Amino acid sequence: MFGTGATDLGVRAITCICLRVANSGALAVRPAPPLYTRRYANKTTVDCLGGSGMIFSRRQVAGTLISLAAGSLAITIAGAAAPALAGAAKSVSATPATGTPQLSPNGTTEQVRQLVQCGTMMYAVGTFTKISQGGKVYNRRNAFSFQATAPFTVSKWRPGVNGEVNSIAFRRGNCFSAYLGGSFSSVHGTRARNIVKVSTSTGAVRKRFRRNAGGAVDTLVVHRRHVLAGGFFKSINGSGRNYYASLNSRTGRDDRYLRLRISGHYHFPGAAPNRTRIYNQQLSPSGRRLLVEGDFTSVRGKHREQIFMLRLRPGRARLKRWTSKEFSQACTKDEPFYVRAASWSPDGSTVYIADTGFKPENSSRTAPRTGLCDAAVAFPAANRSVRHKWINYTGCFSLYSTAADASTAYFAGHELYASNPLACKTAGPGAVFAPGMVGLSPADGSVTFNPTRSRGIGADDMLVTSKGLWIASDNLAGSDMCGGQHGHAGICFLPYG
Repeated sequence: MFGTGATDLGVRAITCICLRVANSGALAVRPAPPLYTRRYANKTTVDCLGGSGMIFSRRQVAGTLISLAAGSLAITIAGAAAPALAGAAKSVSATPATGTPQLSPNGTTEQVRQLVQCGTMMYAVGTFTKISQGGKVYNRRNAFSFQATAPFTVSKWRPGVNGEVNSIAFRRGNCFSAYLGGSFSSVHGTRARNIVKVSTSTGAVRKRFRRNAGGAVDTLVVHRRHVLAGGFFKSINGSGRNYYASLNSRTGRDDRYLRLRISGHYHFPGAAPNRTRIYNQQLSPSGRRLLVEGDFTSVRGKHREQIFMLRLRPGRARLKRWTSKEFSQACTKDEPFYVRAASWSPDGSTVYIADTGFKPENSSRTAPRTGLCDAAVAFPAANRSVRHKWINYTGCFSLYSTAADASTAYFAGHELYASNPLACKTAGPGAVFAPGMVGLSPADGSVTFNPTRSRGIGADDMLVTSKGLWIASDNLAGSDMCGGQHGHAGICFLPYG
């Protein structure tokens, strides 16, 4: 995300309420004390999320908000909840918007890892050197920003990161500073090891925030004053916290909000070497729960594998009872960690997960698929041990990202088929040809949306905003197709109709 460039106006008393679509279809109002709104001189209204206040993607999904300010109704929609405002589910178009930025060919494979919106700007991070948009080519190393609406103009923001950026996050809608995590050693000419806070106007490092992680940072989420960082590190900014730490948003010091004692990795006969890590995170629509994916077997002394859920309480995050025995089932020995992404339904009642894993170890290619391997799956979000609601198998093709709105659960990766439980690497009976991405019914997991996309390495991120669905991907072997249209290498936007 990117700074708006506007000065913050003094905000008059603002009341925020959250709306959700009840079973009857009516709008149910519930108080939301932690919600927050900021308005800028250019009349931009930033989300009132109680957590980080942003529209989030694969690592962060915010809720649907309505803000009452100065006697007028300002509508702000964040994350997966966008369609819920209208009371009836909207659908995104299968035809992408034209004019969005794309990776500029340079002879190597490059990738957009994450897309995040803050204010009127979109922010993209990953591994890339040049971006093309509107007939121009821009030199941008691993992070850039552009307008969230047409004409999608690329901004002047150039933090100049010298290595891969895996994640970007913002605090409470404050678009003047961004937190970056990845595998790098220098940002804007300043030493910064794997984590940094930067200005979104100049790209310069905010030096008050410490910037030294002892290993790669894979994921960042900001909740109130806490920067929740996950990755391979065993120390970060002077703290010995392993793999997952909460950092003060101003100083970068460990603020002890996370005390989870993450440990363990996956052992079974023939399992490929794998290391403990926290890989991904997603805020619930209310901003009060958090899903966390990674390679571990113990969280605060409790058995957890692949994914767990936290309750974000004021003083400290608490591990919830939500889990499933299905998360302990092994997939292929080459992919012991396979739950790569998750998303929330707009009402927070369902968790969708996107899985790799190929197939269960020692099962044949012709046997019916079992377990969670290479599948899109829906689980209840209830605070107990749960079983899946439905599973849609790709037939041994990986999924890397998911997002959801009221009409559709979206999944993307380098899959070739959906609804393919009776085959592996080929189309079985009833299989649906759905390369690159697919939309499934929240009710039963059947295919309801099939725009197609170049498979490439696989779409690493999906983001639902009030305007539509963003997909982050790569340019492997010239991949640039989305919705049947060329010109979308790395970034595709499917707007609401």
